[in-house]
Amino acid sequence: MSTMTGTGSPSSAPAPADSASAEPGRGLRLSGMNWLVWRQHRAAYWTLVAAATVTIAVIVYERQQMMTYLDGYGWPHLKSGWEGQFNQGPLTMAALVLGFVPILIGVFLGAPLLAGDLESGTAKLVNSQSASRVRWLATKLGVTALVVVVCTTAVSVAFAWWWSPIKTSSYTINWDDGSAFDNTGPMPAALSLLTLAGGVAIGMLLRRTLMSMVVTFGFAVVVQLVWSHVRMSFGDALTITSHKGVGDNSFPAMPDSAHLVDQSYLTSSGDLIGFGSCHEATAKASTACLDKAHVVGWEVEYIPISQMSSMQWLGASILLALTAGIAAFIILRGRRRLV
Repeated sequence: MSTMTGTGSPSSAPAPADSASAEPGRGLRLSGMNWLVWRQHRAAYWTLVAAATVTIAVIVYERQQMMTYLDGYGWPHLKSGWEGQFNQGPLTMAALVLGFVPILIGVFLGAPLLAGDLESGTAKLVNSQSASRVRWLATKLGVTALVVVVCTTAVSVAFAWWWSPIKTSSYTINWDDGSAFDNTGPMPAALSLLTLAGGVAIGMLLRRTLMSMVVTFGFAVVVQLVWSHVRMSFGDALTITSHKGVGDNSFPAMPDSAHLVDQSYLTSSGDLIGFGSCHEATAKASTACLDKAHVVGWEVEYIPISQMSSMQWLGASILLALTAGIAAFIILRGRRRLV
């Protein structure tokens, strides 16, 4: 009887074995606050993951098509005339579409992240639980940022892989343009995280989802416009001069795909004259102006394509610093007053 009682008791040997066998399976899944955040926003997360997967698949297909064409012209040492029938439409269109990704992430993922909870009252329910507001905010920001970084980085690597065989050609998209500069390296992730954090902060302040999305759209557009005007300032301009006059074939030869910063006339005394200083009404008057100023050649400032990566990382570090500042504001304000 005692044996039967011992076997059927709650403290018998099989119970620990069952719990032990369940622990490994449980460890592979999200739990606690991470599970809650993923469960709440899983539709947005899976949409972003699916969009990134489809985009990468399209890029892989288009690159194979491009390489088939380039191989016919002897890539990597391309023969002259390969640009004639090259279809750059898919690359240009993809670059244009990817340029809107940071805006879309800020509007449709960042703005509703907290605004939806504040508007619906979910934030009050969370605030009444044992978990702190700081932990809740940090988890929402952290999980969302992780999904954004993984997806945008994967697409960035794929796009750079697609563009790399012809990146030095001026016939396709130029490296100093946002179509290439902002869609490769760390830039997609940095721009997306900034608009994401901005959208979350705007949603926390306005507490209305639709209004937050509209304001975030304006914020994201302003970020893109400002960034487009400052991105090339992170480069270290190099200088090249010539003393062959200013006639035909006198302009200094710059490296392939170099970004032209400025060009000036060079005088015999070493002084510089603005390029527009001698643009007279007639060619004769213009020549007389150049002779009077003793112009002997050109001085050109440019940024080579070799600086692209360092410029991207410097710019991305500044954007990430701004993102960290906004995230700190969200945490500190949410800690004091959220609902």
